[in-house]
Amino acid sequence: MDNDKRFVTGLDVGTENVRAVVATVNKDGAVAVVGYNEGKATGMRKGMPANLTGPASSIDKMLGEAERMGGIEVKSAYVSINGSQILSTKTEGMIAVGTVDHEIDDRDLDRVEDVAVTGRIPANRDVLDVVPLEYALDGQGGIKDPLGMSGARLEMRANVISALTPNCDNLKKATLAADVESKRLIPSAVAAARAVLTERQKENGVAVIDMGAATTSVAVYEEGDLQYVGVVPAGSNNITNDLAIVLAIDPEMAEEIKVRFVTGDFNSEKSPVIRVGKEGKTERAFDRKEVEEVVKARLDEIFSEVRKKLKAAKYDQRLPEGAILTGGGAKMRDIEIFAKHALEAAVKVGIPQGLGGVSEAVAKPEYAVAVGLALLAAEDSRYQSSTTKKSKKPLNLPKIPNLFKKFFSKF
Repeated sequence: MDNDKRFVTGLDVGTENVRAVVATVNKDGAVAVVGYNEGKATGMRKGMPANLTGPASSIDKMLGEAERMGGIEVKSAYVSINGSQILSTKTEGMIAVGTVDHEIDDRDLDRVEDVAVTGRIPANRDVLDVVPLEYALDGQGGIKDPLGMSGARLEMRANVISALTPNCDNLKKATLAADVESKRLIPSAVAAARAVLTERQKENGVAVIDMGAATTSVAVYEEGDLQYVGVVPAGSNNITNDLAIVLAIDPEMAEEIKVRFVTGDFNSEKSPVIRVGKEGKTERAFDRKEVEEVVKARLDEIFSEVRKKLKAAKYDQRLPEGAILTGGGAKMRDIEIFAKHALEAAVKVGIPQGLGGVSEAVAKPEYAVAVGLALLAAEDSRYQSSTTKKSKKPLNLPKIPNLFKKFFSKF
């Protein structure tokens, strides 16, 4: 292996699909994709494991192709976590650091972070990240990084992202059952934001809306920092299921109608009849108005809940850069047109960026989370996920009876 390179992996474990991006990081920090793949997920419900064997089997099967592409074996990864149990909590902490000429060091930052978190996050929740929003030294606020500054009293205002401990443990167990260690669990919308946002957007104010199969995640950035994370327990699969029920068809045909014929502008000038037929089967016709009413009703519900999240965070109609859509749900044609009217903000679909190698293959909104996880892993200089040679798994040979053991021992 080239000593100037290391490997990182982003593993997006969703309700409907699992995706992986394997990349190399050179000594200059440039990230290049060397392997990727996606596959169907099993054993997941609303973004969290419903059992351990299903997700483990899905991850193991999907990773095989990504490993073959890169000629490596994935041993660990940055992993996405989702579900409405994810919370964003604003906290504050204050410590005395000594005399007025004391210089703030890393130990002081760790202490004030502990004070800001301890007792404010319930014991049954795991802290996924602590985002410092602002520091104050001796009453002087507005400090982004106090390291090396002098003062006697250090205060911190932070955004703490947490998730229920059992859910975190079960997700880690599911990946470990596939022989992959979860180095960090990161909310889907936060990972997607790393792949699609620019520093200017984060500074001015922007929201990332990751539309998954069963959940829709929201992450808000302003002044360069993550200000809020929330999850709506509904996604693009709800639209498909609604169509299947109302039209009395199977979900596969409902998905085809959603992807091929529905657009976010709901243009009434299109043909009033939608015709769908598979080879060797009778063509079926559906009323376009009925189809669009079903889709629009569910989209109204999803984006109404997203807007409630933004209002609760006090960012509704307060984001100059608008919203960026990612995830499989963002593949629906002209979805940004509908979202623009629903949120009353500028909206566009986000495409992963900042990669080399075979990056064009993952330049899709559904790969934003996996790409973002790989990029975040690349920024962690201590982390390497893979090796260049794939080791063979030990063979489970039958046990040799004692009689034969004694015979073989003579040789």
